[in-house]
Amino acid sequence: MTSEAESHVLKQCCAAAYESDFARLLLGESSHPGGLDLTRRLGELLELRPGLRVLDVASGKGDSAIFIAREFGCEVVGLDFSVANVQQAAMRADAAGVAGLTAFHSGDAESMRFPDAVFDCIICECAFCTFPDKAAAAGEFFRVLREDGRVGISDLTRRGRLPLDLEGLLSWVACIADARPVVEYTAYLEAAGFEIGAVEAHDDALARMANDIQGRLLGLELMAGLKKIDLPGADFKQAQQFARVASRAIQEGMLGYSVIIGRRHGSPEC
Repeated sequence: MTSEAESHVLKQCCAAAYESDFARLLLGESSHPGGLDLTRRLGELLELRPGLRVLDVASGKGDSAIFIAREFGCEVVGLDFSVANVQQAAMRADAAGVAGLTAFHSGDAESMRFPDAVFDCIICECAFCTFPDKAAAAGEFFRVLREDGRVGISDLTRRGRLPLDLEGLLSWVACIADARPVVEYTAYLEAAGFEIGAVEAHDDALARMANDIQGRLLGLELMAGLKKIDLPGADFKQAQQFARVASRAIQEGMLGYSVIIGRRHGSPEC
C-alpha cells in the first residue's frame, strides 16, 4: 500500500519528469500510444459532439484537449498535476485558436476540485495506471459525471509478471510500473458504478511507439555526443536498456494497450 506521503512524492516526480526536455524529445508530439489517431477513436466511441463538456484527466501540455475542441467542437477542461503543463496547455490552446473552448487547471485526479455532475464525458489517456489510488480516481470520475455520462480510458495493460528491469521512475514515466490487466481496470470502473461498454485492444499502437522511442534515443544520443543538443541528466544507457526490455515485453505479449469505455448510471453503491 502506498502511503499518502509516498503517493504525493511519486506524483511530483512523474510530473517533473514529463516536464523535462528529455521526455518531450523522447516521446515526440504525443505522450501516449496511437497519438491523436487513437484520441479520435476514443472520441468516436464516446460519441463526442458540439455542446458536450469534456474533462481531460492528466491533460499534459494540452494536445488531446486542443484536438477534441477542434475535431468535435466540445468544451474541454484539462486537469493536470503539473502547473507548468497547465500553463503551457493554455498558451498552446490560445495559439491554436480554441481558447474559447478550453480551460486548464492544476489538480489531483484522486481528489478533484469540481462540483458533482458537471461533465458529460471524461477521457484519460495513458495515465490511469500511474494513479497510486485507482479506486479513488474512478470514484471521482463517477462523481463529476452527469447521469448517462461516459468515461473513456486508454492505457497500458499487463499480462503476467513483467521483467525486473521494468521498474523505477522511468517505468512510471513510461506508464509501465503499475500497469494492470484489462479486467482490473474494468473492475475499478465497475466498483465505482460504471457500466462497461466497448473494450478494444490497440497493442499495435504501443509497438509502434516503442519502435519510435528506440529510434529517437539513438538520434538524441548522437546529437548529444556531437554537442548539438544539451540534455543534462539524461542517462542514455539506462533509457536504451529500458526501451529494449520494454520492446521485448511487448513482442512477447506481456504488455499491451487498450481502450475502455464506461457509462455512468445511477449512484455508486455504498
